[in-house]
Amino acid sequence: MYEMLEDFAQTNDLRETSPGLKLFLGLASILLCVSSPGPVAPLLVAASMSAAILLLARIPPRVYARLLLIPVSFAVMSIVVILFVTGSGTVLLKVPGLPLAVTADGVNLAILLLARVFGGMCSLFFIALTTPMTEVFDILRRLGVPSVLIDLAMLIYRFIFILIEEAGQIYRAQVMRLGYGRFRESVNSFGMLAGALFLRTWESGEALVLAMDARCYDGKLGIPGEARPLSPLSLVAVLVYLGTVLGVSLKTGDLLLI
Repeated sequence: MYEMLEDFAQTNDLRETSPGLKLFLGLASILLCVSSPGPVAPLLVAASMSAAILLLARIPPRVYARLLLIPVSFAVMSIVVILFVTGSGTVLLKVPGLPLAVTADGVNLAILLLARVFGGMCSLFFIALTTPMTEVFDILRRLGVPSVLIDLAMLIYRFIFILIEEAGQIYRAQVMRLGYGRFRESVNSFGMLAGALFLRTWESGEALVLAMDARCYDGKLGIPGEARPLSPLSLVAVLVYLGTVLGVSLKTGDLLLI
């Protein structure tokens, strides 16, 4: 899944668009979503970002739906708790025999939080599916972020893939040997997986250090950056879009669905 994200970021139809503009659009949309007092603006962001991902970047709908399923599932489980915790407002549903009730304020708050999560995740996936991480690191370097932090982030990003790959290989080997057939065997197999994964990642880190030293590493990693011109028309379109979302957020802030 994670390798697939980077593959789509390298091959999508928005690949040649300015990475700074895409990063600005995604981050600004996230800020507008989390700061919106009503659910209309985040839902507008979610719809527009999804349209950009599916129609402009040409990301397959099935892949995009699978990506959204994970955060939305966690959000729905959290919202179920909020429905019963928020106790002010008109009672809409009461659980017989238990001091639990769903109120109008709880429903409005749950819808707002779900809209914020949905809009923010769509904006985040817009960045992840259209902008390679190498370009993000290059933008951070141009913004003056200390090179030590950028190098550390690059190494961490690299080792995420190493960790996932090693864990997948060990897990598949254990499954082929029926290591997860029973609960006790599953616990033992998981403990062995964690221990072996720690050792393998440590060895991979040492191998990476040796490879960097062999290539005359001087304490600074190179970032392959490719300058892409910023289209004035694209910048105007992004500013108009963000202004529209901000206006909708201000106009619909007091709107209550229930």
